[in-house]
Amino acid sequence: METTVYLAERVWTLDAERPLAQALAVRDGKLLAVGPRAEVKAAAGPDAREVDLGSATVVPGLVDAHAHIHGLGRSLTTARLEKAPSVDEVVRRLSQAPASSFQGDWLLGKGWDQNEWPGGAFPGRAELDARFPTTPVFLTRVDHHAAWVNGEALRRAGITRDTPDPDGGRILKDARGEPTGVLVDNAMDVVAAVIPSPTREQLETRLKAALERCAQVGLTGVHDAGMDLDAFRLLQEWDAAGKLPLRVYAMAAGQGDERHTYLEQGPWQGRMLAMRSVKFLADGALGSRGAALHEDYCDEVGQRGLLLMPPEELEARARAFMARGFQVCIHAIGDRANTLVLDVLLRASADTGTQALRHRVEHAQILTLEDIQRLGAAGLVASVQPTHCTSDMTWAEARLGAERLKGAYAWRSLRDAGAHLALGSDFPIENPDVLAGLYAAVTRQDAAGRPEGGWRPEERLTAPEALEGFTVGPAWASFEESRRGRLVPGLDADFVALSVDPLEGPARALVDAQVVATVVAGAEVYRAPDVG
Repeated sequence: METTVYLAERVWTLDAERPLAQALAVRDGKLLAVGPRAEVKAAAGPDAREVDLGSATVVPGLVDAHAHIHGLGRSLTTARLEKAPSVDEVVRRLSQAPASSFQGDWLLGKGWDQNEWPGGAFPGRAELDARFPTTPVFLTRVDHHAAWVNGEALRRAGITRDTPDPDGGRILKDARGEPTGVLVDNAMDVVAAVIPSPTREQLETRLKAALERCAQVGLTGVHDAGMDLDAFRLLQEWDAAGKLPLRVYAMAAGQGDERHTYLEQGPWQGRMLAMRSVKFLADGALGSRGAALHEDYCDEVGQRGLLLMPPEELEARARAFMARGFQVCIHAIGDRANTLVLDVLLRASADTGTQALRHRVEHAQILTLEDIQRLGAAGLVASVQPTHCTSDMTWAEARLGAERLKGAYAWRSLRDAGAHLALGSDFPIENPDVLAGLYAAVTRQDAAGRPEGGWRPEERLTAPEALEGFTVGPAWASFEESRRGRLVPGLDADFVALSVDPLEGPARALVDAQVVATVVAGAEVYRAPDVG
């Protein structure tokens, strides 16, 4: 078996006994040696292949602890509406959408955000109807918690002025009582149910595009937050055939009927693919005012968001999966949702004796100060996304007011309270660029350096804490801390080479940094064209 030695200007190991090295040797997917160049070369032997990464800095494999692989693939291959500054620009992009944007005869798009538009109001269906009178259009908001559809889509779904809001959803209607074309949270499912499923070819194209993109941005692994069954079955095939390039820790989709199949199957472990967790959603998102709050939204009196299933149903499902041996991961954005989720996880795990399953709060975005302490004291995983903060900071106070911001995007407070931080992006809601996540975690600023000093800077993480959040944290949250997260001989050879030093270099350098190489289980799944 071949041994490869990687040389770099520095190697940050996150190993307390030997934090800094200059080389590492890889054999049979494992780290053979980590340390000074001469020592590593001696351990590797004279026949070892040598890769000189020049001035690069090597860090343990970076892992996105909350993301959506199929969603990323769909966003890469259908109409892309991110940063569109107006409704007119959305329509223009749709008019030029590639053929891959169609699923059956439905035109799909993703990424619109009314907060980017003049006035910030939700759109209506008139502009879509004028351009697409007979083609059904389904456009998911940037947070995937609202959809904008046209009249033909409403017609095919049977939605009229007389259609009531489904539980956990809102069908927005105008002053005359007519559907506007915007559907929030569970109301999206009424239309989604009549969209044809993607073909196997479409699914393969999407998943390959997503995994390739992940490798390019330096991800060696992804925790997929609610995987649909067709995607999971395809990844199982690829894993069995040795074709899965990254490690995927999949959470079963716990909202729909597919949960019965996952529950019957039980936890599953392959080579690069694992499923031993389940994902539920307690509420919606802040941007679409679906996040469940204890008190009214400051910018919409009378609205407190949505719980996406009755609390007793959420707890019953959590208990069933805990009893089957699954780690339970629950999406909670608003403070009311986080209170509910903590109640459910703490009570159900105690009753089922499954505290050791490291249950997770996905997002843990807006919490009361009391709930921050409860989450930390219980030692739960807080799966948080740094770029959500920097995307939301320009309008979050308008939604929440100054008082509730004290417990919002509160990474430092959560960590200090005892929570296990696992950092991610929630791609494709955010970009999968993990270096942007490191930058946001450390600075709480946008790419232009705003605001000066960072937004609510008291909640920043240090550079080592941020790096641990994308390495050690996800490893612990997926029960792999004895195999990954650090660069120590005997552990899996998952690492990333970067053009900048994320620990001792200036945080600002992360904005323009490049991934030099991504290595998973000793295999180079990405190498920048001008290296080696």
